[in-house]
Amino acid sequence: QVQLVESGGGLVQPGGSLRLSCTLSGRTFWLYTMAWFRQPPGKEREFVAGIERSPGTAEYADSVKGRFTISRDDAKDTVYLQMNSLKPEDTAVYYCGMTRDLYVQTTTNEYNYWGQGTQVTVSS
Repeated sequence: QVQLVESGGGLVQPGGSLRLSCTLSGRTFWLYTMAWFRQPPGKEREFVAGIERSPGTAEYADSVKGRFTISRDDAKDTVYLQMNSLKPEDTAVYYCGMTRDLYVQTTTNEYNYWGQGTQVTVSS
């Protein structure tokens, strides 16, 4: 019943931009803290950005601060990740996660549900 569907990944040149989206069905979206994680090839899944339920306080990993922006639209049951100034080291599968925790958590075990992931490749 619970489904998180991600979209927006693709191939982009260094310095380019992508916007990821993740839409929830089967649950009441506004109750959840939402987050984006990523998993580069051969590495562990790592925190990228998170956003709390309204009014939507956001938190970012140092590696993406100033380049990425997380936002949510509760009316559309969707969380977004705007990624600007992309670097090759941003290449990874990006996952949307959700938790009933009131605050952004940066470890994967805190999240109850995950999307299927969307591939982001930054290469010239």
